[in-house]
Amino acid sequence: MMISIAAMRKHLALPKTSWQICLLAIIGGCASALLVVLFTLTIEEIQQFYLSKRQHYNSLNALSRFDLPIVGAIVILLIAWLTGYKYLRTGIPFVLHRLKVAHGVIPLKNTLNQFWGSAVALASGFSVGKEGPAVHLGAACSSYLGSVLKLPYNSVRTLCACGIAAGIAATFNTPIAAVIFVMEVIMREYKVHIFVPVMLASIVGSLVTQNFFGTEPSFHYFQTIALQQQHYFSLFLLAIVLGMLAAVFNKYLVFIITRSVKYHIIPRLILAAVITGVLGYLVPGSLGTSTNTIDISLTTSLPFSFLFSLLIAKLLMTLFALGLGIPGGIIGPTLAIGAIAGACAGALNSLVIPGVNLTGDFMLMGMAGFMAASLNAPLAALLAVVELSGQLELVVPAMLVITIASIVSRQFFNNSSIFTMQLDAQGLLYRKPPIEESLQNIGVLAVMKQPLLILNNASERTIIGELLTRNENQPVLNKVDTPINSPTNYFWAQLDTSVDNQCLNQLNETRSKQLILNKLLPLNHQATLAEAYLALVEQRSGAVYVYQKNMDDCLGIVTFEQLRVFLVEGKLTI
Repeated sequence: MMISIAAMRKHLALPKTSWQICLLAIIGGCASALLVVLFTLTIEEIQQFYLSKRQHYNSLNALSRFDLPIVGAIVILLIAWLTGYKYLRTGIPFVLHRLKVAHGVIPLKNTLNQFWGSAVALASGFSVGKEGPAVHLGAACSSYLGSVLKLPYNSVRTLCACGIAAGIAATFNTPIAAVIFVMEVIMREYKVHIFVPVMLASIVGSLVTQNFFGTEPSFHYFQTIALQQQHYFSLFLLAIVLGMLAAVFNKYLVFIITRSVKYHIIPRLILAAVITGVLGYLVPGSLGTSTNTIDISLTTSLPFSFLFSLLIAKLLMTLFALGLGIPGGIIGPTLAIGAIAGACAGALNSLVIPGVNLTGDFMLMGMAGFMAASLNAPLAALLAVVELSGQLELVVPAMLVITIASIVSRQFFNNSSIFTMQLDAQGLLYRKPPIEESLQNIGVLAVMKQPLLILNNASERTIIGELLTRNENQPVLNKVDTPINSPTNYFWAQLDTSVDNQCLNQLNETRSKQLILNKLLPLNHQATLAEAYLALVEQRSGAVYVYQKNMDDCLGIVTFEQLRVFLVEGKLTI
């Protein structure tokens, strides 16, 4: 069994599609989806105590709508106090950060905060989404599987991506959009060896959620769109407004984050709760996630003034909830804001063209355009809205709106993805040099030199003798004992190739000049070539030795020359 696990680890260290990574993706995807389903059921169970219907905050009286977010904030703070305030970072930006600095491995206490804190926040009417917690929980669950099996970090990253896809698919029942979101926003690269397991995990996530909540799309109640080409000018104007609105939304969300970060989390969350409570008191229907708001916006008899007040309330609620640190996602609120903006456009269009009700159509266009411009993820936004509504007919008009909104937001307002803007505002790393990006896709187990000839405290004469008679492909190491509780020193022995071979056979006093001993740096077997490169880049020579549990046990070595050949020629040498 140990041999098979070791062989699996070495195989998974290569950036290749294999049945092993696919099987792990299915297992991790199933576990991630079940955790997200448990998260969703937890929210519903909490809401049953005070709501007549899930997400139906209109059933509450005005005072209860004001009190509920404040009570929720107090509970969230209690959870944060129990787990530690420093573990409050959660959601998609935090996962992006952990992918860069820890290969997707998520601390347990952050995950506990994400599960319980977000469940309370969503049940308390805060304007946050379920997809942020779904991404975090899915990433934590699948990467934990990789950590338990001590897999190479490049495959742990892949499993993390699989868990994210399964989590999103389980949240919205949108497997295609989940895959594209992972590739477009999370990984930001399209590689077959990542795409295939991510797709399998997304399928599993969707199947799991269908068994619990049914197969109908989340927005199945939208009627088949009736947009014609004569309506495209109205869509053009809507797209421009959506692009501008997304730029303003992203800018002020980052502004609130940067201004509030110097204050303790307690006053921040209480302030967010008070603002949410006041807006919920003044504007019924603004509390909660996207579903509640979209249901209200679909009502055809609502005047433009009410829809506009609902839009402003939702914008402010979302900005202060996410900006001040309430745990939760941003995709749900962007769908809600886009839907309300689309409903406002539909109401205005009905005034210009009486008798034509296109409110539902404009809402779908608003959802697609605002999400694409705010997240800088046009393809994911398109497929999300198509799958959520179950309508392929909206592809062409949605592409028009998404394209124009993205251009307006990006080019004219210099807007970028809200996730990267949040990471910049919080000072969290999410970029790496291209060299490290390419090297982190390969584990050291895949290319380490084996077998080794390891000598114990050997003399120079012995080492040179072994070098002259050894197999040319077998590295010679000299293991030098160290004091107790100190790691053993390994030295990689080489001969100076500039010295004449006949001279090497003569035992003379200059032998120490002919022998090169490079001290090896230890590297865990889960590491990637990126860690090996960082360890050797300053000296631009030498090697690292790979160990598993005990630093005194050398499994193999990875040389700087191997890294140079890969970076220059694109070849893996062993």
